[in-house]
Amino acid sequence: MLDLQRLRALHAVSVHGSVGAAASALGFTPSAVSQQIAKLERETRTVLLEREGRGVRLSPEAHQLVAAAGELLAIVERAETELEQRRGKPAGRLTIAAFASAARGLLPGVLADLAVRHPALDARLSEVDPHLSVGMVAKGAVDMSVVHDWDIAPLPLPPGVEQAVIGEDQCTLLVPQGHPFAGQDSVRREDLGGERWVCQPPGRVCHEWLVRTLRTAGHEPEIVHQADENPTLVALVAAGLGICLIPRLGRGPLPAGVVEVALDPTPVRRLYAMWRTTAAQRPAIAETVRTLQEHWLRAARPSHQAARTPCAD
Repeated sequence: MLDLQRLRALHAVSVHGSVGAAASALGFTPSAVSQQIAKLERETRTVLLEREGRGVRLSPEAHQLVAAAGELLAIVERAETELEQRRGKPAGRLTIAAFASAARGLLPGVLADLAVRHPALDARLSEVDPHLSVGMVAKGAVDMSVVHDWDIAPLPLPPGVEQAVIGEDQCTLLVPQGHPFAGQDSVRREDLGGERWVCQPPGRVCHEWLVRTLRTAGHEPEIVHQADENPTLVALVAAGLGICLIPRLGRGPLPAGVVEVALDPTPVRRLYAMWRTTAAQRPAIAETVRTLQEHWLRAARPSHQAARTPCAD
């Protein structure tokens, strides 16, 4: 008899790509995950993980087990959903993946609210890039993801996954105090040529949006500094090393010496919640989506009032 928890551990390694990442997603230690898979290997008398450099890869037999594990976990999910439906209240564990600025600027309040309203619900957060978290939802690695896309780079919706709009996040231009743009109410995209930019690395949605938008406006962007975290980008602008485009969600107060200027037309990214169709009837899903939308109205309203804000705090 195959143990479901051991199959879950193997499935997580397949989804996340390593024992360490699987352990983090499951809330275990890497050694605990390795032990689960070692027991599964003994039970099946099959080598499931093979060494590859410093990591591991799944054997062909392991891939067969992973496919079966996915089907079994889907059956378990449906059973849990039906039980939760009968109770009529959010309950059980709900794993959520969210991109960085949502994890910082939106999810803390949402999770705290859910904990107070629904003590039987155990909601857990992981910070994950949107392009990865969509696949994690589809594969059953997490129950829900909070993602974003831009008008020129929509996120595909995989089969068996549903979504709801949370809201729209505006993006603004940040420039050093004393920059020619700092005294303007707004700047047109056509006027951005010849600027030195600080931006996220290639492969990130913000980077791709900046490059494609400026090229469409007839400019080749000169990206002089790259950083993953928004606070680092803001610090580079404050030092007078370039300008940047940053969404407002989760950005936090801007330091002295940085001025926010509206870009015309205003870039907007849309936020979504995504979950598997098999779990769509879970009260936990519906309540979490509702709470996300409710908190978005609170998070978005104050930050969208001003088009240009000299930053002194």
